[in-house]
Amino acid sequence: MIARSPLGAAIIGLGVGEQHAQTYVDSPKATLKLLYDLDYKKAKKLAKKLGAAFADEQKIFNDKGVQIISIASFDDAHFSQVTSGIRNGKNLFVEKPLCRTISELKEIKKLWLQNNKPAIESNLILRAAPLYKWLYKAISNGELGEIYAFDGDYLYGRLEKITSGWRNQIKDYSVMLGGGIHLVDLMLMMLEDRPVSVSTTGTNIATARSNFKYHDFQAANFIFPSGRIGRITANFGCAHHHQHVVRIFGTKATFIYDDQGARILKLRDHDFKMRGFDANPPSAAQMISQSPLPKHKGELIPQFLDDILLNKNFEKRAQQNFDLISIIAASDNSLQAGTSVNINYV
Repeated sequence: MIARSPLGAAIIGLGVGEQHAQTYVDSPKATLKLLYDLDYKKAKKLAKKLGAAFADEQKIFNDKGVQIISIASFDDAHFSQVTSGIRNGKNLFVEKPLCRTISELKEIKKLWLQNNKPAIESNLILRAAPLYKWLYKAISNGELGEIYAFDGDYLYGRLEKITSGWRNQIKDYSVMLGGGIHLVDLMLMMLEDRPVSVSTTGTNIATARSNFKYHDFQAANFIFPSGRIGRITANFGCAHHHQHVVRIFGTKATFIYDDQGARILKLRDHDFKMRGFDANPPSAAQMISQSPLPKHKGELIPQFLDDILLNKNFEKRAQQNFDLISIIAASDNSLQAGTSVNINYV
């Protein structure tokens, strides 16, 4: 069935979901119809402000006037809400993670295949950042040469969000699934390849005296068929502001984004010595001015709307979302097993 503009939209969960709601309101291609949150008072107040209505989850799933549902609830609620949405023929825009386990992922994919493959997307927001759009093009154009390693560090810097709050209440909470997933997705985007195995270690030293029962730091090493190496850390216990760090190593150049900004380096030690430098001077780096973050958390939604209205085929992107969960689940399995594991894609 070809969708017609404006598309009816609903939101479940109004933390980050509030930014989703505003994006739908601002778009001429959508009409915000229904909102739900566990905090009924908050949901009703926002619905009134935005010209929508409050509704419970079941009404949202059953409403024929709703074509798109944004799911921005707590992580452990995503599976049941995603499956309900698929069964009811909804297009789904889901805050990461899409789901939490391989068994959940298998059920989601089975239902997706049985229900005409509706549009499904995770809000992996770094894909919308101007810096990484620029970097993708630079890599595609060969500016870094042949990429052989990707390093990413997710520095959460918000310890209180796992020692208290809803994350603390989720059984087997994974910091790789809850945060590191952004950098795993960025790695897949830049390398355009899937790893075949992963070895993950972790520690809970930073939260050992708290009520948080799981690893607050995970380090995963990924092996790709080409021989490339990926290394991703999810560091929720760090004394640091909320930030991510990326280093991509190619045969012609190195890309780095960290506290010092984004830059490309093309000189090796021999080159510095030949030019009379004792160390790497700032002038040796090509600084990149694009922002490493999108303007807001709803920035991927307008393209999602356009693609639905243009009747685009979502199979490739849906499978990329399924692959991402397969990879993170394998990483968590490796952590629990204490050994490297092969990644079995769903």
